[in-house]
Amino acid sequence: MSLPNRSFIISICFLLSIALLGCSGSQQMTENEKREKESMNKVKQKNLHKPPSQMDRAVANDITNEIPSSFFKAIDKNTRTMSGKPGADYWTQRAHYDIDTELIPDDTLLKGSGTITYYNNSPDTLNKLVMELAQNLHKEGVPRLSNQEITGGVNLHYIAVSGDTLSQIQSRKASSGYTVNGTLLNILPGQSVSPGDSVKINIGWDFKIPQRGASGRMGYNKDNLFYIGYWYPQMRVYDDVIGWFMEPFLGNAEFYHDFGNYDVDITAPEQWMVASTGKLQNGKQVLQDNIYQRLKKAHQSDTVVSVVTKDDFGDVTKSTENGKVTWSFSAKDVRDFAFSATKESMWDATRASVGDLDGDGQENYSSINAIYRSSAPLWTNGAKYTRDAISFLSDYTDMSYPWPHMTSVEGGGIIGGGMEFPMMTVIGDYKDQPKNALYAVIAHELAHMWVPMQVSSNERRYAWMDEGTTTFNENQAKQSYFPDGPDADKQEMQSYLRITQTDLEGPIMRWSNFHYNGAAYGTASYPKPATMLASLRNLLGEKTFNNALQTFMDRWQYKHPYPWDMFNTFEDVSGRELDWFWRAWYYETWTLDQAVGKVTTTENKTEIVIEDRGQAPMPATVEITMADGSTIMRTIPVEKWLKGMRRTTLTVDGTATKVVIDPDSNYPDKNRKNNQWKQ
Repeated sequence: MSLPNRSFIISICFLLSIALLGCSGSQQMTENEKREKESMNKVKQKNLHKPPSQMDRAVANDITNEIPSSFFKAIDKNTRTMSGKPGADYWTQRAHYDIDTELIPDDTLLKGSGTITYYNNSPDTLNKLVMELAQNLHKEGVPRLSNQEITGGVNLHYIAVSGDTLSQIQSRKASSGYTVNGTLLNILPGQSVSPGDSVKINIGWDFKIPQRGASGRMGYNKDNLFYIGYWYPQMRVYDDVIGWFMEPFLGNAEFYHDFGNYDVDITAPEQWMVASTGKLQNGKQVLQDNIYQRLKKAHQSDTVVSVVTKDDFGDVTKSTENGKVTWSFSAKDVRDFAFSATKESMWDATRASVGDLDGDGQENYSSINAIYRSSAPLWTNGAKYTRDAISFLSDYTDMSYPWPHMTSVEGGGIIGGGMEFPMMTVIGDYKDQPKNALYAVIAHELAHMWVPMQVSSNERRYAWMDEGTTTFNENQAKQSYFPDGPDADKQEMQSYLRITQTDLEGPIMRWSNFHYNGAAYGTASYPKPATMLASLRNLLGEKTFNNALQTFMDRWQYKHPYPWDMFNTFEDVSGRELDWFWRAWYYETWTLDQAVGKVTTTENKTEIVIEDRGQAPMPATVEITMADGSTIMRTIPVEKWLKGMRRTTLTVDGTATKVVIDPDSNYPDKNRKNNQWKQ
């Protein structure tokens, strides 16, 4: 929890003192309490009958009291620093998943069994283990934030730890066993896992696949498409700030996972084409020879190659005696695993340049795949869009895409937008949509391959860290791909500004599952944090901003950053104290409203009053057009407003004919009608 602010502490302490001393009428106020009451009364009287724009502004003070004590404890333990760098003793847990799974399309059933080796890299002795059963979101009676199809959830067949089979716990005195609480699986292993040790968990399960599972992030459509995510018992994060992450999956905010390695065998009926997180290990054994040769050619080509066409339907995989084909995949350094199984889908492929991945001075490439049905005609550009987005994002983030492939799967009927998993994304068919809409969603989902798939933030608490950063990166990709199109950053700004005219907004820093309404969650997760990054770029300058963002991503690659690591990195790289920015834009719902107040002109001089009528402080760039047609640019530094000023005066020689605040619309001013004066 966040530390309460000072005034809240004073109030609580005052109430506690009354409770402890009794409700005696003779109790006297202290001198401090009298002074505080007098001060509050003065402010109330001073602001009485004033419109909000004229009231004394709130001070954008520092955010120290908002940072949880657990974060400061991590700093004390030297796992994090106040510079935004990971500490010298930083650690993360890891796991190795060895899983066999079978998809039975006719029964919409998934069966699985596996061995999970969990490595305790922490300095703590673990007396329990926590896993997630995400499919229990679809179990009767389980807490959820929206309506979900009820399929029964996960059926657990067995759980064994270090070779000992566990039973469901019936007594609080049990020293070993397991309990299921909603989407949480709690395990008492019977023996503690010491620092530096590992433990093996064997587990078997199955579940009925929902049509639009996990709020439309996985499922099936018609009789020819399955997209499987949120499907296996997965270790929960144990980190250096909060320990075990115990918040359930409620269907809204997405995931928070550790990194690991995966070896997964996926069995499906023959002629079902499987794509997956990880590198296909036995393509030659499962694909028909001509298909396999086309795939090899495509992944060495800079142009898109048709690997599977309509003419290949029914003859894509090799045949077996039992009518089943097992596909083997291996993945390293990923935080999740998903796969698709399609029948009667086209498969296009190519490769994408990702820059110098391994630092040897040579260009590296990643294989690109697009899988789609004939009902999604825009997807004929899917492989091209996927390739170009991966190459752009590798360059823009200065962080090469690190995995062997990126695969975009058309999932019409499961999802309308898109959903990301490592190396895999499922995206709607975008039928009858403009082509730039499909590129935008592909660029968005692929931008997630950087945050949170490499920079592994906690989406269930801070969805804005990945969704906001990803939306910002998506906008840069769109602007590059469609340079003659509308300004993507300014379009995003307008999306944010729409909520400022309502009472629906909630602060960015509110935990994702606890926003009061969907509009507040959506705005605080997507357009507002993306707009704040664009605003911060204008504030710091593009070079400094890019350096700060890239430094943050580099520092926290394959790690778990918290918001304050990001804030501290921007301050560290820029050399600027930015608490006022985080306070005004991330912790509050304050808005920006700068205005041209009064302009007085004479033949020799012009005086211009610039007012700050909102609560959110930002510097004001003022463009002044003179009678002779020349222009003068003046900047009012943000420090003016941070001192509590509501107005300041600019004086220029000569007669002005026009004054405009923020002429390039770089900042999210909610009322641009008062930004301009014209003679």
